[in-house]
Amino acid sequence: MNDALPGWRDGAAKQAILDLVSRVCREGSPEFVPAADRIAVFDNDGTLWSEQPFYTQGLFVLDRVRAMVEAHPEWRTTQPFQAVLEQDWKTLGAAGMKALQELVLATHAGQTTAEFERHVEAWLAVARHPRFGRPFTELIFQPMRELLDYLRAHGFKTFIVSGGGIEFVRVISDRLYGVPREQVVGSSIVTRYEVRDGGPVLARLPEVDFVDDGEGKPVGIQRHIGRRPIAAFGNSDGDFQMLEWTTAGSGPRLGVILHHDDAAREFAYDVHAPVGRLDRARAEAPARGWTVVSMKDDWRYVFAFEA
Repeated sequence: MNDALPGWRDGAAKQAILDLVSRVCREGSPEFVPAADRIAVFDNDGTLWSEQPFYTQGLFVLDRVRAMVEAHPEWRTTQPFQAVLEQDWKTLGAAGMKALQELVLATHAGQTTAEFERHVEAWLAVARHPRFGRPFTELIFQPMRELLDYLRAHGFKTFIVSGGGIEFVRVISDRLYGVPREQVVGSSIVTRYEVRDGGPVLARLPEVDFVDDGEGKPVGIQRHIGRRPIAAFGNSDGDFQMLEWTTAGSGPRLGVILHHDDAAREFAYDVHAPVGRLDRARAEAPARGWTVVSMKDDWRYVFAFEA
């Protein structure tokens, strides 16, 4: 019989996935879950594709600053833009999330949703990962793509619940993961309906609307999905509340944390990582019944080009 999850080595992590699917799909069983309630949610950065040395959307933001500086010459002497242009990562890092938010609003707003999508598509077509030298679209985790397909083949509806921008993730969700745009939950900036040059557009404004991270993830799930998931997959403490909310429900549940411990094939990081920090979620996983996946031990390969 063909293995539905060929990238997963036999072990506790793979078995936990197979067991959940077997339990909820067995008609007549008291644990049977109707297809409408078979909801599985996945973080994106670090769970479905690589997030080191920095979030992919973050690298897009830095390149957009460089691309837009001719129209904004004041950025050359204004922080945090000056730090980006001078590649002063120490200053930028010290400025923290407030600086990143300022950069996001400056580069993502002031355009329509269609214009923003064109910028993302154009960047993804030429941008390359600094370590692997490959397009970012080739750096999805093949075992996770197999898992998405496996769950959908058993009546699950799969959603991406990302701390990244919802409009950014929607550009890639269908072609990379088979997840339709309408099944993406993410952070957003304020969007307004306007009529420009005689036609309607959706304008992106320089104001944060919703941050889909940490405690925001269960809120985003309720806003966009309206059902409590029965399976949740993450890789960092930013996914803690999503797993907590998912596994607190009744009936069969699965919470999975991906631990990046494979420096040879991808990256190794957890407690001290500048992005994708994993501490509390991993420490509390055993007591909460969550499954911790070792990238090094549980996966036969990481990327499709290895397989």
